[in-house]
Amino acid sequence: MLIVIVTVVDMLAPSSVHLGPFLVAAPAVTASFAGPRTTGCVGALAVLAQALVAIVRTSLVDLNHTIQLITLILISTLVTLFAYWRDRRVKELAHVRSVAKAAQGVVIRPMPPRVGKLRLASVYLSAEREAQIGGDLFAAARTTRSTRIVIGDVRGKGLEAVGDAALLLGAFRSAAHRQADLGDLVAFLEGTVSSDLDNPVDPEHRTEDRGEAFVTAAVLDVPDDEPVLHLINCGHPPPLLLGKGGIRLLEVSRPAPPLGLTEFVHTEVAPQRFAFETGDIVLLYTDGVIEARDRNGTFYPLTQRLEQLTGSGDTEPETLLGRLCADLLKHAGGHLGDDAAMVALQRLPGHS
Repeated sequence: MLIVIVTVVDMLAPSSVHLGPFLVAAPAVTASFAGPRTTGCVGALAVLAQALVAIVRTSLVDLNHTIQLITLILISTLVTLFAYWRDRRVKELAHVRSVAKAAQGVVIRPMPPRVGKLRLASVYLSAEREAQIGGDLFAAARTTRSTRIVIGDVRGKGLEAVGDAALLLGAFRSAAHRQADLGDLVAFLEGTVSSDLDNPVDPEHRTEDRGEAFVTAAVLDVPDDEPVLHLINCGHPPPLLLGKGGIRLLEVSRPAPPLGLTEFVHTEVAPQRFAFETGDIVLLYTDGVIEARDRNGTFYPLTQRLEQLTGSGDTEPETLLGRLCADLLKHAGGHLGDDAAMVALQRLPGHS
């Protein structure tokens, strides 16, 4: 339509008026939404229209029209190349997203809806939109009489954080169902993380000082036959218990240092016991949740928002996380500054 209008008006206009330069807008606008083939066709059509105007008004060899034709050809070629490279970039990004999504499904598997006497739900929100994967982690494992859950946050971002998260998750999945004592399990995870940090690395492929690397984690053991949970907190934000008495933090009296720092901070690792009744929900989360800021720089008030979101009562883990994610993203303006992971577990009635 633009080409037709400009061409007709240019042919009917007085000889002192030249509207040919406006034909450049046709391929330029097309390149913003269409592929290189369509852009090239529109550019060629604009060149033919300019040639028709030149023939009708004077001739093709007229200096003014010759310059307009050459300019239109050059610009049409450039915007077609732009559309080609943009199309190629879009396809590459789509491939990267699909690979990242597949990698996340392998490294951080979604929680099953039910494990033992627990109903579970999980969510992972990556700060890197194109990557869809980062350094936050969670996993669940069964023993003969309990369910064990870990949630953690690797210091840093990018591929190094993903590698450290995969290492810790692999160690947890291989040992959680065999370790008789929760303290022994955490000690095993600590040894795995520390041994990786001690390995020599190529400085050209490491962007941070590995001596400053660590992983915060909370490790839980929930027995099937007892309304309690056992918790070891290694420098991680304390879980929240949503029960009949309201919402309270599960803060251990003697927190352990983050995994990878016991070389610098020596402490005994021992689980602490908390009541966990039927119908109660425990929310595990990483610091990307509580450190999310709004446009005024205000941190996300997790406890306050949970009280509002669960005011009606009888909330299931999946429903709770769905409401919480929507509210969190709304608070942060649709984009988080750091990865965020959340796991909700609810004790079911009866026997598993």
